[in-house]
Amino acid sequence: MKIRLIPHCLAATLMATALATSVPNLAKAEDVTLTVWTHEADEDAKVAFRELAARNLEKAHPGVTVKITWYEKNPLLAALKTALPAGQGPDVLYVEPDWTEYVDAGYLEPLDDLVNWNNIEPWARQVWVHNGKTYGVPQEAYTNEIYYNKDLLKKLGVELPANAQFTQEQFLDLVKKAKAAGITPIAQGVGDRPFPGAYILGEALLRKLGKEDYRKLWTGQLSFEDPRVVDVFKWVKELVDAGAYPKNFMTLKLGESHYYFYTKPGALMLPMGSWYTGRAFVPVEKGGQPPDFPLGIMQFPAMDGGACNQCKTSAIGASFAINAASKHKKIAAEFLDAMSTPEMGKRWIETIYLQTGIKADVKQFSGPHAAYFTELMERQKGADYFIGGPRDLTQGQCKDSFAQVMNSAFPGGLLSVDEAVKMMNTACYKG
Repeated sequence: MKIRLIPHCLAATLMATALATSVPNLAKAEDVTLTVWTHEADEDAKVAFRELAARNLEKAHPGVTVKITWYEKNPLLAALKTALPAGQGPDVLYVEPDWTEYVDAGYLEPLDDLVNWNNIEPWARQVWVHNGKTYGVPQEAYTNEIYYNKDLLKKLGVELPANAQFTQEQFLDLVKKAKAAGITPIAQGVGDRPFPGAYILGEALLRKLGKEDYRKLWTGQLSFEDPRVVDVFKWVKELVDAGAYPKNFMTLKLGESHYYFYTKPGALMLPMGSWYTGRAFVPVEKGGQPPDFPLGIMQFPAMDGGACNQCKTSAIGASFAINAASKHKKIAAEFLDAMSTPEMGKRWIETIYLQTGIKADVKQFSGPHAAYFTELMERQKGADYFIGGPRDLTQGQCKDSFAQVMNSAFPGGLLSVDEAVKMMNTACYKG
């Protein structure tokens, strides 16, 4: 029998060919570029958090590359509006709970069997449940607070009550005192957002009505002509007429309102979600608040005869979903998991100083803003939370009217109480 010797190089070539045939594309099995489109490009701590999750995923899966494209909100919305209907866009996308049109249109993949829900707070997951399926992984949780300048409050000769909550009359008097002293009472603007102008009005309605009737108001079961609702509108109109808001209220953008509050020209108060830190706790040269700024946190005012003056809004903000058209759903789900481990939840709290929907055990706060987060947690004691805001609960004409009337025209001084109430009732009440 003749034995034919095969040259070493040829043998190696044949072996490689055989392996490639028996195990197709083994070396390239995970050569995947996972695309992510997200908001908050100007918030360094959040950028670092998500980029770290991307690098962790890449280490765990050699061959996987995570490409994150960073946007501001309006450009992100514009890009998604073009891409998703065409069956294109990223594998993973930033979403917020009130973007329900993405669920209705079938653009998002149900996540119930894809991600590890053991690391997510059940109440936070519930925000993203529609028709029995879960469509988003909540990352950011927040509460609505009123931030204030402690030095300016002292300058006005006013002391914060022990429970950090003024009455209606005291709050109105505070606005008048600030205005008389040449200080802008409330730094707020609606130039690029459909909600900031309604912080005072919305939180007042929650406290006046209580959780059950507040929900009914936004789901069309309670009339805006209810006397309690009208009373709140009348009180807010007094604030508006007293000069509570800046003259450029209609054009002042969200990020600019932060700078207005703690830098130039300066203001007494800034109602905002506790994601305030994302813009405030960046370096001064990037628009952050000065390190020595005397920041304080107060509760929204108690309403006369309020059904739930200890109530406050707690909500989910930044979340992430998987594009239903993605060809990499499994690895996309692993990226969501990489952002949602207990270790990452702890990192979120310690670097962003903001609540989260991720389960995280942080007993003590450290870092340069530890005192701030301690005060924020102090303001949560005794709170009775209402989960979600008006934009999470409304749809169609009611949501549009909220943005146009309660967020903009009414606090902007363009509508009377009767006009505002009538417009909201027409848009929202189903009775």
